[in-house]
Amino acid sequence: MHEIIQKIKLYIKERGWSVLKNPGSIAKSISIESAELLEIFQWEDLSLKKLKSDEKSLQKIKEELADVFIYATEMSISLDLDIEKIMLEKLEKNSKKYPANLVKGNQEQYLKIKEKHRKNTQ
Repeated sequence: MHEIIQKIKLYIKERGWSVLKNPGSIAKSISIESAELLEIFQWEDLSLKKLKSDEKSLQKIKEELADVFIYATEMSISLDLDIEKIMLEKLEKNSKKYPANLVKGNQEQYLKIKEKHRKNTQ
């Protein structure tokens, strides 16, 4: 991860971009790139098997997903966040929120827990 972070910092520095000074712009870019990723699926509901064998769609997904990852990494850089640490913390939080023994193979139970959590945080 360290190597990727350094390459992204260098990429930005070489271009003289000030994107690291404006996290709001980065957040917008993450959303835009996520929408471009979603656009690939807009008119088709491709199965995982079909998608893995569709080289053209897979290439588009890789490119848009890379854009999302890069912008998310830029956001973490601009806010001095440890990517690995915040991801591990979130995984731990989600593990407690959605215990495997309650949601394994049960999307309905997952959605119930999620809805309950949303109501409690409003």
